[in-house]
Amino acid sequence: MTAPAYRRILLKLSGEALMGAGDHGIDPDVLDRLAGDVRDLIASGVQVALVIGGGNIFRGAGLAARGMDRVTGDQIGMLATVMNALAMQDTLERLSVPARVMSALKINQVCEDYIRRRAMRHLEKGRVVIFAAGTGNPFFTTDSAASLRAIEIGADLLIKATKVDGIYSADPVKVPNATFYPRLSYDQALRENLGVMDATAIVLCRDHAMPLRVMNINEPNALPRLMAGEDVGSLVVSGN
Repeated sequence: MTAPAYRRILLKLSGEALMGAGDHGIDPDVLDRLAGDVRDLIASGVQVALVIGGGNIFRGAGLAARGMDRVTGDQIGMLATVMNALAMQDTLERLSVPARVMSALKINQVCEDYIRRRAMRHLEKGRVVIFAAGTGNPFFTTDSAASLRAIEIGADLLIKATKVDGIYSADPVKVPNATFYPRLSYDQALRENLGVMDATAIVLCRDHAMPLRVMNINEPNALPRLMAGEDVGSLVVSGN
């Protein structure tokens, strides 16, 4: 078997990715499919960490706009990510894939605290590590948490899984002739406000030279092809 192109990756999934065709909650079929993809990566020798958003359960920023205290809303959103992480852990373990949820908030009765060295040890032992509760702080998105954790664990690649094929100059659903960017720089993504990730996440990646790949998680065999070295989706790197 050909060695994978990446030794350690961090895969960022939105909470909405777990909804499937629904408008909230978790679709078990989608969870099974995503867990199956992760199982295949582990079997190929890739070390996998995950960050999952919580938008399928709760969106703190939206309710903050309606009057809820922003800090409270963000804290509830962090707890939503823990729920998604526990659901993914359970699904992975039913597929005989060892997994650990590590939370930036202390919830010792349901998951481990995030400790960087322990997380890296789990990865080295072939366990999937699911980072939950964002950064543990309000006003930071799970995109920022994904960038931060990818840098902390020394990932070779940060993958943002989306519902489109990569990065476009505009929303390809609304603008059919939008330009597709197979490769671009962090500065271009910031300058053109392409909505790849929030600015904090992009700047973290740029300042620590963390390659970012944006790809369609629903495309068949996309992850295995990427791990085999194929140019899937859009790559954001330093320079042009």
